[in-house]
Amino acid sequence: MDQMTRRSFGAAGFALLLATSAAFAQQQPSTVRVRGTVEGVDGPMLAVKSRDGQTMYKVKLADNVAVRGIVKASLSDIKQNSFIGVTGMPQADGSQKAVEIHIFPEAMRGTGEGHRGWDLMPNSTMTNATVAQMVKGVDGDEITLKYKDGEKKIVAVPTTSIVTYVPADKSELKPGAKIFISAANKKEDGTLEAPTISVGRDGITPPM
Repeated sequence: MDQMTRRSFGAAGFALLLATSAAFAQQQPSTVRVRGTVEGVDGPMLAVKSRDGQTMYKVKLADNVAVRGIVKASLSDIKQNSFIGVTGMPQADGSQKAVEIHIFPEAMRGTGEGHRGWDLMPNSTMTNATVAQMVKGVDGDEITLKYKDGEKKIVAVPTTSIVTYVPADKSELKPGAKIFISAANKKEDGTLEAPTISVGRDGITPPM
């Protein structure tokens, strides 16, 4: 990372990201996962339309909201010992076909570590773990991921979306921006509050 990136992802900012990382792994009943497009902005309030166009969310940004950008990356950016998150589809041989891979900066290592079900699509899973091995396979690049309680073989194919995180700020949360909120807190009045939010850059839709 360049100097700006290192400064922006300082200890204080990542303390907040890591504090909310458990929500990335597993939603609690009082939280809502939001995938959508910003339709309007009124101070700290965002009007967000869901990706399927069926739901309009009212999202308030927390006073200390952590904003992170999502940018395109490539398989070559994944190295031995990288910490990555993979949305996968279970295969008959026990492997996971990678739908998308997000590469965590070093300061986010450990975020949501483990393997679990995910709600991107029916039967999809999420595996956040450390890269133990990468080899070329018949069906694609095979990545062995190891986490505390086990390991998974991931198969990355040409259609796998690969992204990483970069510094961002609230000015990027404008109409048309594609966003992802891993765990917005549901309030009694029906609004949501976002402690963290990811925003796609250069037309990217956060694939999570």
